Amino acid sequence: MTFDEVLTQIIDLLQRQGRVSYRALKRRFDLNDDYLNDLKDELLYVHPVRDDEGRGLVWTGAVDGTVETPAPPPQSIPALLPQEAAAVQLPSPLETSRTSKAERRQLTVLFCDLVDSTVLASQLDPEDLREVVRAYQEACAKVVARFEGHIAQYLGDGLLVYFGYPQAHEDDAQRAVRAGLGIVEAIAPLNTSFAGYPLKAGHLYTTIVSRF
Repeated sequence: MTFDEVLTQIIDLLQRQGRVSYRALKRRFDLNDDYLNDLKDELLYVHPVRDDEGRGLVWTGAVDGTVETPAPPPQSIPALLPQEAAAVQLPSPLETSRTSKAERRQLTVLFCDLVDSTVLASQLDPEDLREVVRAYQEACAKVVARFEGHIAQYLGDGLLVYFGYPQAHEDDAQRAVRAGLGIVEAIAPLNTSFAGYPLKAGHLYTTIVSRF
């Protein structure tokens, strides 16, 4: 199992359970201390996760009504959080008071990934590929944060980003476009760090949709 696959499974586990201990992660994925520390660094730096007094990880992002978003096919707009799926789940009486107010939002969605990442993976050692992807994700995350977007999910070498949720702006569509251009500009300096392996961000999508 690759580093990204383990990372994705841990994120899914945190979103379902809310928290998980380090001992459980080591036993579940057969991790050594160095591997676990690399995962902790990635989770704590990039995702809405905090350390619980050295005992484990706690998910601090939104989890209500959230389901896993599948990777979008090439040249298509990625699927959003399908609120229809959440709607068919009958809420308990105690939850009704908290979810009785519906909300309509205008979202702008941006998806980007690395062009020819499969070729890149065949040319690099796993450790070097991990560093390349990590540097790329960190550069993208800084740009998204600058325009107050929300990274909904990491999909391998791709990012699914919302503008308008959870924080809305009147110019979210413009922010998404500027963020896409900023990502392309931000990864340019990385090409000097990884000589011979030019990185290009591609598949940038934006669309306006309604979220109930």
